Amino acid sequence: MPSTAGSMAYKTSSRPMGVVGVGGVGEQQQQRRAMGDSSHYEEIALIGNGAYGTVYKARDTANEGQMVALKKVRVPLTEEGVPMSTLREISLLKQMEKYEHPNIVRLLDICHGPRLEHEQQLVLYMVFEHVDQDLASYLERCPSPGLGAERIKYLMYQILSGVDFLHANRIVHRDLKPQNVLVTAAGQVKLADFGLARIYDVHMVLTSVVVTLWYRSPEVLLTTSYATPVDIWSCGCIFAELFRRKPLFSGQSEADQLSKIFDVIGTPSIDEWPDTSLPWNTFANRPPTSLSNAVSSSELCDAGTELLEQMLAFDPARRVTAAESLQHRYFRDDGYTPITFSPSSLSSSSPVADSARSDTPVPMSCSSNDDSGHSSADGQLPEPDN
Repeated sequence: MPSTAGSMAYKTSSRPMGVVGVGGVGEQQQQRRAMGDSSHYEEIALIGNGAYGTVYKARDTANEGQMVALKKVRVPLTEEGVPMSTLREISLLKQMEKYEHPNIVRLLDICHGPRLEHEQQLVLYMVFEHVDQDLASYLERCPSPGLGAERIKYLMYQILSGVDFLHANRIVHRDLKPQNVLVTAAGQVKLADFGLARIYDVHMVLTSVVVTLWYRSPEVLLTTSYATPVDIWSCGCIFAELFRRKPLFSGQSEADQLSKIFDVIGTPSIDEWPDTSLPWNTFANRPPTSLSNAVSSSELCDAGTELLEQMLAFDPARRVTAAESLQHRYFRDDGYTPITFSPSSLSSSSPVADSARSDTPVPMSCSSNDDSGHSSADGQLPEPDN
Protein backbone atom coordinates (compact mmCIF):
# COMPACT_ATOMS: atom_id res chain seq x y z
CA MET A 1 0.00 0.00 0.00
CA PRO A 2 1.54 3.33 -0.94
CA SER A 3 1.98 5.91 1.78
CA THR A 4 1.24 9.60 1.63
CA ALA A 5 3.90 12.01 0.50
CA GLY A 6 3.47 13.99 3.69
CA SER A 7 5.04 13.33 7.05
CA MET A 8 1.91 12.08 8.80
CA ALA A 9 2.38 8.49 9.84
CA TYR A 10 -0.19 5.75 9.83
CA LYS A 11 0.05 2.08 10.60
CA THR A 12 -1.42 -1.25 9.79
CA SER A 13 -3.67 -2.98 12.27
CA SER A 14 -4.05 -6.58 13.31
CA ARG A 15 -7.80 -6.16 13.83
CA PRO A 16 -9.87 -8.62 11.78
CA MET A 17 -11.60 -7.05 8.81
CA GLY A 18 -15.37 -7.23 8.59
CA VAL A 19 -15.29 -7.60 4.82
CA VAL A 20 -12.70 -9.75 3.17
CA GLY A 21 -10.89 -9.52 -0.15
CA VAL A 22 -12.56 -9.23 -3.52
CA GLY A 23 -12.47 -11.75 -6.33
CA GLY A 24 -12.80 -15.48 -6.37
CA VAL A 25 -15.68 -17.95 -6.20
CA GLY A 26 -18.66 -17.11 -4.04
CA GLU A 27 -17.58 -13.52 -3.46
CA GLN A 28 -21.08 -12.17 -2.84
CA GLN A 29 -21.94 -14.90 -0.32
CA GLN A 30 -18.60 -14.38 1.39
CA GLN A 31 -19.13 -10.62 1.59
CA ARG A 32 -22.66 -10.95 3.00
CA ARG A 33 -21.64 -13.43 5.68
CA ALA A 34 -18.93 -11.00 6.78
CA MET A 35 -21.37 -8.13 7.44
CA GLY A 36 -22.36 -7.30 11.00
CA ASP A 37 -25.64 -7.01 12.89
CA SER A 38 -27.37 -3.62 12.89
CA SER A 39 -29.73 -4.36 15.78
CA HIS A 40 -27.36 -3.12 18.49
CA TYR A 41 -27.06 0.39 17.02
CA GLU A 42 -29.53 2.76 18.68
CA GLU A 43 -30.29 5.93 16.71
CA ILE A 44 -30.12 9.10 18.80
CA ALA A 45 -30.31 12.07 16.43
CA LEU A 46 -30.26 12.91 12.75
CA ILE A 47 -26.93 14.38 11.64
CA GLY A 48 -27.77 15.06 8.02
CA ASN A 49 -28.74 13.84 4.58
CA GLY A 50 -26.22 13.48 1.78
CA ALA A 51 -26.01 12.31 -1.79
CA TYR A 52 -25.25 8.78 -0.66
CA GLY A 53 -27.45 8.32 2.39
CA THR A 54 -28.77 9.56 5.72
CA VAL A 55 -26.45 9.84 8.73
CA TYR A 56 -27.50 9.47 12.36
CA LYS A 57 -25.70 9.83 15.64
CA ALA A 58 -26.12 6.44 17.28
CA ARG A 59 -25.12 4.43 20.31
CA ASP A 60 -23.42 1.05 20.00
CA THR A 61 -25.14 -0.89 22.78
CA ALA A 62 -22.82 -3.84 22.23
CA ASN A 63 -19.72 -1.71 22.86
CA GLU A 64 -20.33 0.10 26.15
CA GLY A 65 -22.58 2.68 24.52
CA GLN A 66 -19.86 4.06 22.24
CA MET A 67 -21.10 6.92 20.05
CA VAL A 68 -20.91 6.25 16.32
CA ALA A 69 -22.11 7.80 13.08
CA LEU A 70 -24.60 5.44 11.45
CA LYS A 71 -25.04 5.94 7.74
CA LYS A 72 -28.02 4.38 5.99
CA VAL A 73 -27.37 3.73 2.31
CA ARG A 74 -29.95 2.42 -0.14
CA VAL A 75 -28.35 0.14 -2.70
CA PRO A 76 -30.26 -0.81 -5.87
CA LEU A 77 -30.56 -4.55 -6.34
CA THR A 78 -29.88 -6.43 -9.55
CA GLU A 79 -31.12 -9.89 -10.50
CA GLU A 80 -28.03 -11.28 -8.78
CA GLY A 81 -28.54 -9.18 -5.63
CA VAL A 82 -26.22 -6.39 -4.48
CA PRO A 83 -24.23 -5.06 -7.46
CA MET A 84 -20.69 -6.39 -7.59
CA SER A 85 -19.36 -2.83 -7.95
CA THR A 86 -20.86 -1.94 -4.56
CA LEU A 87 -19.38 -5.03 -2.93
CA ARG A 88 -15.97 -4.28 -4.38
CA GLU A 89 -16.03 -0.67 -3.16
CA ILE A 90 -17.09 -1.73 0.34
CA SER A 91 -14.41 -4.41 0.36
CA LEU A 92 -11.69 -1.92 -0.53
CA LEU A 93 -12.84 0.53 2.13
CA LYS A 94 -12.68 -2.17 4.76
CA GLN A 95 -9.25 -3.28 3.61
CA MET A 96 -8.07 0.35 3.78
CA GLU A 97 -9.26 0.55 7.36
CA LYS A 98 -6.37 -1.62 8.58
CA TYR A 99 -4.02 1.26 7.81
CA GLU A 100 -5.86 3.55 10.24
CA HIS A 101 -4.88 6.74 8.45
CA PRO A 102 -5.24 9.58 10.97
CA ASN A 103 -7.04 11.88 8.52
CA ILE A 104 -9.70 9.44 7.33
CA VAL A 105 -12.76 8.81 9.48
CA ARG A 106 -12.72 5.21 10.61
CA LEU A 107 -15.18 2.75 9.14
CA LEU A 108 -16.04 0.48 12.07
CA ASP A 109 -18.67 -1.85 10.68
CA ILE A 110 -20.98 -2.60 7.76
CA CYS A 111 -24.35 -4.21 8.43
CA HIS A 112 -27.32 -5.48 6.49
CA GLY A 113 -30.58 -3.61 6.81
CA PRO A 114 -34.02 -4.51 5.44
CA ARG A 115 -34.55 -5.54 1.84
CA LEU A 116 -37.10 -3.22 0.21
CA GLU A 117 -38.69 -5.60 -2.27
CA HIS A 118 -41.16 -3.08 -3.71
CA GLU A 119 -38.31 -0.68 -4.51
CA GLN A 120 -35.77 -3.34 -5.45
CA GLN A 121 -33.35 -1.92 -2.91
CA LEU A 122 -31.33 -3.11 0.04
CA VAL A 123 -30.48 -0.91 3.03
CA LEU A 124 -26.87 -1.08 4.16
CA TYR A 125 -25.64 0.47 7.41
CA MET A 126 -22.13 1.90 7.35
CA VAL A 127 -20.85 2.58 10.86
CA PHE A 128 -18.17 5.25 11.31
CA GLU A 129 -16.45 6.77 14.30
CA HIS A 130 -18.37 9.81 15.52
CA VAL A 131 -16.93 13.33 15.55
CA ASP A 132 -19.31 16.08 16.69
CA GLN A 133 -17.87 18.96 14.69
CA ASP A 134 -17.32 19.55 10.99
CA LEU A 135 -15.27 22.28 9.36
CA ALA A 136 -18.38 24.18 8.21
CA SER A 137 -19.75 24.57 11.74
CA TYR A 138 -16.27 25.32 13.04
CA LEU A 139 -15.85 28.21 10.59
CA GLU A 140 -19.37 29.50 11.28
CA ARG A 141 -18.62 29.74 15.00
CA CYS A 142 -15.20 31.29 14.58
CA PRO A 143 -15.19 34.99 15.55
CA SER A 144 -13.54 37.80 13.61
CA PRO A 145 -10.93 38.19 12.31
CA GLY A 146 -10.94 34.43 11.65
CA LEU A 147 -8.31 31.74 11.56
CA GLY A 148 -4.64 32.53 11.89
CA ALA A 149 -2.23 31.66 9.07
CA GLU A 150 -0.54 28.78 10.87
CA ARG A 151 -3.81 27.19 11.94
CA ILE A 152 -5.04 27.28 8.34
CA LYS A 153 -1.79 25.65 7.25
CA TYR A 154 -2.18 23.03 9.97
CA LEU A 155 -5.74 22.16 8.90
CA MET A 156 -4.97 22.20 5.17
CA TYR A 157 -1.98 19.90 5.54
CA GLN A 158 -4.16 17.30 7.20
CA ILE A 159 -6.89 17.61 4.55
CA LEU A 160 -4.34 17.05 1.80
CA SER A 161 -2.77 14.13 3.66
CA GLY A 162 -6.14 12.41 3.76
CA VAL A 163 -6.80 13.14 0.07
CA ASP A 164 -3.33 11.89 -0.86
CA PHE A 165 -4.05 8.62 0.94
CA LEU A 166 -7.34 8.17 -0.91
CA HIS A 167 -5.76 8.94 -4.28
CA ALA A 168 -2.83 6.63 -3.62
CA ASN A 169 -5.43 3.91 -3.19
CA ARG A 170 -7.30 4.84 -6.38
CA ILE A 171 -10.27 6.39 -4.59
CA VAL A 172 -11.82 9.67 -5.69
CA HIS A 173 -13.85 11.24 -2.90
CA ARG A 174 -16.04 13.27 -5.28
CA ASP A 175 -17.79 15.31 -2.58
CA LEU A 176 -15.16 17.21 -0.65
CA LYS A 177 -16.64 20.22 1.15
CA PRO A 178 -16.40 21.68 4.67
CA GLN A 179 -19.38 19.60 5.81
CA ASN A 180 -17.43 16.43 4.98
CA VAL A 181 -14.27 17.49 6.80
CA LEU A 182 -14.55 16.62 10.49
CA VAL A 183 -12.46 18.34 13.16
CA THR A 184 -11.93 16.68 16.55
CA ALA A 185 -11.63 18.58 19.81
CA ALA A 186 -7.84 18.31 19.51
CA GLY A 187 -7.82 19.72 16.00
CA GLN A 188 -7.33 16.47 14.13
CA VAL A 189 -8.91 16.52 10.67
CA LYS A 190 -10.81 13.48 9.37
CA LEU A 191 -12.29 13.26 5.90
CA ALA A 192 -15.76 11.76 5.95
CA ASP A 193 -18.66 10.74 3.71
CA PHE A 194 -16.59 8.76 1.23
CA GLY A 195 -18.42 5.50 1.90
CA LEU A 196 -19.49 5.16 -1.72
CA ALA A 197 -16.75 7.23 -3.32
CA ARG A 198 -15.56 5.87 -6.64
CA ILE A 199 -12.65 3.60 -7.30
CA TYR A 200 -11.35 5.35 -10.37
CA ASP A 201 -10.23 4.17 -13.77
CA VAL A 202 -8.42 6.32 -16.32
CA HIS A 203 -11.71 8.03 -17.22
CA MET A 204 -14.99 7.80 -15.38
CA VAL A 205 -18.46 8.55 -16.66
CA LEU A 206 -20.01 11.53 -14.97
CA THR A 207 -22.91 11.00 -12.57
CA SER A 208 -25.38 13.66 -11.50
CA VAL A 209 -24.60 13.40 -7.77
CA VAL A 210 -20.92 14.33 -7.95
CA VAL A 211 -19.70 17.18 -5.74
CA THR A 212 -21.79 19.91 -4.15
CA LEU A 213 -22.18 22.75 -6.67
CA TRP A 214 -19.90 25.32 -5.01
CA TYR A 215 -16.98 22.87 -4.90
CA ARG A 216 -17.39 21.35 -8.38
CA SER A 217 -14.45 21.49 -10.76
CA PRO A 218 -14.88 22.87 -14.30
CA GLU A 219 -14.64 19.39 -15.86
CA VAL A 220 -17.54 18.20 -13.70
CA LEU A 221 -19.60 21.29 -14.53
CA LEU A 222 -18.86 20.78 -18.22
CA THR A 223 -19.84 17.08 -17.99
CA THR A 224 -16.54 15.68 -19.23
CA SER A 225 -14.60 12.72 -17.86
CA TYR A 226 -12.85 13.18 -14.55
CA ALA A 227 -10.48 11.56 -12.06
CA THR A 228 -8.54 12.58 -8.95
CA PRO A 229 -8.07 16.27 -9.96
CA VAL A 230 -11.74 16.92 -9.11
CA ASP A 231 -10.82 16.46 -5.45
CA ILE A 232 -7.90 18.87 -5.75
CA TRP A 233 -10.22 21.57 -7.11
CA SER A 234 -12.50 21.02 -4.11
CA CYS A 235 -9.47 21.26 -1.81
CA GLY A 236 -8.60 24.60 -3.42
CA CYS A 237 -12.11 25.89 -2.76
CA ILE A 238 -11.86 24.75 0.87
CA PHE A 239 -8.39 26.31 1.17
CA ALA A 240 -9.74 29.70 0.07
CA GLU A 241 -12.74 29.33 2.38
CA LEU A 242 -10.48 28.84 5.41
CA PHE A 243 -9.26 32.40 4.81
CA ARG A 244 -12.56 33.92 3.66
CA ARG A 245 -14.92 32.04 6.00
CA LYS A 246 -17.34 31.94 3.08
CA PRO A 247 -17.31 30.02 -0.23
CA LEU A 248 -15.04 31.28 -3.01
CA PHE A 249 -17.51 30.39 -5.79
CA SER A 250 -21.18 30.45 -4.77
CA GLY A 251 -23.07 29.95 -8.01
CA GLN A 252 -26.82 29.39 -8.23
CA SER A 253 -26.62 27.01 -11.20
CA GLU A 254 -24.00 25.14 -13.18
CA ALA A 255 -23.70 28.01 -15.69
CA ASP A 256 -23.55 30.61 -12.94
CA GLN A 257 -20.93 28.56 -11.12
CA LEU A 258 -18.75 28.45 -14.23
CA SER A 259 -19.21 32.17 -14.74
CA LYS A 260 -18.10 32.90 -11.17
CA ILE A 261 -15.07 30.65 -11.65
CA PHE A 262 -14.08 32.43 -14.85
CA ASP A 263 -14.48 35.79 -13.12
CA VAL A 264 -11.51 34.77 -10.97
CA ILE A 265 -9.31 32.41 -13.02
CA GLY A 266 -10.20 33.94 -16.38
CA THR A 267 -11.94 32.38 -19.36
CA PRO A 268 -9.87 29.52 -20.76
CA SER A 269 -8.57 29.73 -24.31
CA ILE A 270 -10.23 27.80 -27.11
CA ASP A 271 -7.26 25.42 -27.04
CA GLU A 272 -7.91 24.65 -23.37
CA TRP A 273 -11.66 24.15 -23.84
CA PRO A 274 -12.60 20.47 -23.46
CA ASP A 275 -14.59 18.37 -25.89
CA THR A 276 -18.07 19.15 -24.58
CA SER A 277 -21.47 20.07 -25.97
CA LEU A 278 -21.18 23.57 -24.49
CA PRO A 279 -19.47 25.89 -27.00
CA TRP A 280 -16.35 27.81 -25.94
CA ASN A 281 -17.94 31.16 -26.81
CA THR A 282 -20.84 30.58 -24.39
CA PHE A 283 -18.97 32.70 -21.83
CA ALA A 284 -17.64 36.19 -22.36
CA ASN A 285 -13.89 36.41 -22.58
CA ARG A 286 -12.46 37.83 -19.37
CA PRO A 287 -8.92 38.03 -17.97
CA PRO A 288 -7.91 36.35 -14.70
CA THR A 289 -7.93 38.34 -11.49
CA SER A 290 -5.55 37.91 -8.60
CA LEU A 291 -6.53 35.02 -6.35
CA SER A 292 -5.06 36.91 -3.42
CA ASN A 293 -7.54 39.71 -4.14
CA ALA A 294 -10.39 37.20 -4.47
CA VAL A 295 -9.49 35.64 -1.12
CA SER A 296 -8.88 39.11 0.36
CA SER A 297 -7.02 38.04 3.47
CA SER A 298 -3.80 39.40 4.91
CA GLU A 299 -3.13 35.89 6.21
CA LEU A 300 -2.61 34.48 2.68
CA CYS A 301 1.09 34.58 1.86
CA ASP A 302 2.70 34.44 -1.58
CA ALA A 303 3.45 30.73 -1.25
CA GLY A 304 -0.15 30.06 -0.28
CA THR A 305 -1.40 32.04 -3.27
CA GLU A 306 0.86 30.02 -5.56
CA LEU A 307 -0.43 26.72 -4.17
CA LEU A 308 -4.03 27.91 -4.48
CA GLU A 309 -3.46 28.86 -8.12
CA GLN A 310 -2.06 25.40 -8.82
CA MET A 311 -5.07 23.75 -7.18
CA LEU A 312 -7.52 25.89 -9.16
CA ALA A 313 -5.99 25.38 -12.59
CA PHE A 314 -8.71 25.03 -15.23
CA ASP A 315 -6.97 22.14 -16.99
CA PRO A 316 -7.08 19.10 -14.66
CA ALA A 317 -3.84 17.82 -16.21
CA ARG A 318 -2.09 20.96 -14.96
CA ARG A 319 -3.62 20.83 -11.51
CA VAL A 320 -1.23 20.00 -8.69
CA THR A 321 -1.65 16.59 -7.05
CA ALA A 322 -2.20 16.03 -3.33
CA ALA A 323 1.28 14.51 -2.99
CA GLU A 324 2.84 17.50 -4.76
CA SER A 325 0.84 19.90 -2.60
CA LEU A 326 2.26 18.38 0.57
CA GLN A 327 5.76 19.09 -0.73
CA HIS A 328 4.93 22.66 -1.78
CA ARG A 329 6.97 25.49 -0.31
CA TYR A 330 3.84 26.76 1.43
CA PHE A 331 4.31 23.88 3.88
CA ARG A 332 8.13 23.88 3.76
CA ASP A 333 9.07 27.56 4.06
CA ASP A 334 9.99 29.06 7.42
CA GLY A 335 10.79 25.66 8.89
CA TYR A 336 7.14 24.64 9.22
CA THR A 337 6.78 21.16 10.69
CA PRO A 338 3.23 19.77 10.75
CA ILE A 339 2.14 17.73 13.75
CA THR A 340 2.27 14.00 13.11
CA PHE A 341 -0.82 12.09 14.16
CA SER A 342 0.06 8.42 14.46
CA PRO A 343 -2.51 6.09 16.04
CA SER A 344 0.31 4.22 17.75
CA SER A 345 1.32 7.45 19.51
CA LEU A 346 -2.14 8.21 20.91
CA SER A 347 -1.88 7.23 24.55
CA SER A 348 -4.85 7.08 26.90
CA SER A 349 -3.94 10.55 28.17
CA SER A 350 -3.70 12.22 24.77
CA PRO A 351 -6.23 14.92 23.78
CA VAL A 352 -7.35 12.90 20.77
CA ALA A 353 -7.93 9.77 22.83
CA ASP A 354 -9.78 11.81 25.47
CA SER A 355 -12.02 13.48 22.90
CA ALA A 356 -12.94 10.13 21.39
CA ARG A 357 -14.36 9.04 24.76
CA SER A 358 -16.32 12.22 25.40
CA ASP A 359 -19.89 12.75 24.27
CA THR A 360 -19.48 16.53 24.44
CA PRO A 361 -17.25 18.19 21.85
CA VAL A 362 -14.55 20.54 23.11
CA PRO A 363 -13.80 22.54 19.95
CA MET A 364 -10.24 23.58 19.30
CA SER A 365 -9.60 27.30 19.60
CA CYS A 366 -9.79 29.15 16.30
CA SER A 367 -8.58 32.53 17.51
CA SER A 368 -6.14 34.18 15.17
CA ASN A 369 -4.18 35.25 18.25
CA ASP A 370 -2.87 31.69 18.49
CA ASP A 371 -0.94 30.89 15.34
CA SER A 372 1.00 27.96 16.73
CA GLY A 373 -1.01 25.45 14.73
CA HIS A 374 -1.40 23.51 17.98
CA SER A 375 -4.56 23.17 19.99
CA SER A 376 -5.42 22.67 23.60
CA ALA A 377 -7.80 20.00 24.77
CA ASP A 378 -9.46 22.51 27.07
CA GLY A 379 -9.44 25.44 24.61
CA GLN A 380 -13.05 26.56 24.30
CA LEU A 381 -14.17 28.07 21.02
CA PRO A 382 -15.43 31.63 21.59
CA GLU A 383 -18.95 32.42 20.49
CA PRO A 384 -19.20 34.43 17.25
CA ASP A 385 -19.80 38.14 17.33
CA ASN A 386 -23.40 39.24 16.89
